[in-house]
Amino acid sequence: MTRSNRQRLNAVILHALILPMALVWLFPLWMMGVFATMPDYGIYAPGLSLWFGSDFLDNLANLQRTTNFLHAMTVSIVVGLAYTVLSAGLTAMAGWALARYRFFGRGAVLAIILGTISLPFFVVIIPQFILVARDLGMANSWFGLIVPPLFNSLGVLFMRQAFTMMPVELFDAARVEGVREWRIFLFVALPLARPTLAALCIILFLTSWNNYLWPLLIAGDKAMFTAPVALGSLIGISNVSWGGIMAGAVLLTAPMLAVFLLLQRHFIAGIAAGAVK
Repeated sequence: MTRSNRQRLNAVILHALILPMALVWLFPLWMMGVFATMPDYGIYAPGLSLWFGSDFLDNLANLQRTTNFLHAMTVSIVVGLAYTVLSAGLTAMAGWALARYRFFGRGAVLAIILGTISLPFFVVIIPQFILVARDLGMANSWFGLIVPPLFNSLGVLFMRQAFTMMPVELFDAARVEGVREWRIFLFVALPLARPTLAALCIILFLTSWNNYLWPLLIAGDKAMFTAPVALGSLIGISNVSWGGIMAGAVLLTAPMLAVFLLLQRHFIAGIAAGAVK
């Protein structure tokens, strides 16, 4: 068997193994779309229907009437974009400082950041809520939604790794030319870290888009509900609008799938760049 035939056979075997796993992952998404086109009781109907119904527009109308879902999605978009930009900027600056500067306590800072990765969010969420809502009085505000979750320890380590991989001679040459430190960071280091930064931005936006617990705690006013919180409000004590929930889930999922498919090249390149040294 020639080398090309072996490679072709290996590709066929690999796809034969991956295809069932892909179908297992896609099946819940397919059923979400199917249930989004059925009435509320469709999810409990005897027998499993694998094809679409005709109630999608009715479910959307009920969702909008009950939760003002378009406004909630607008809030999610604003919060997601602001969170992504601010968090990416802060994590990039922190990663740059930890990668290129030597200062007292640098090892302790790294140890603390590593420790926060293993610290469950549920441990700090109550003290954080008390600080933001009671002490600072920032409940039901953009500040309360965006600022408290900004620190991302994994993103700091991600960017630190990217900056560590860059040749230090490049930055020394810029300093010899008299370039200021902030210009080296903005116009030399960040462009070189573009793949890693793009992957980080995708992860941060998805994290904010899917965040449910913190917006649920900090935003008691319906005008500040994000889309996941608005969907959660459809679950009542005695009645659950499954059709509206599934329709809203489709609206939340479809843009994220499209963004990932369009930017997957940058995402994969960023992950690969952080894995190779």
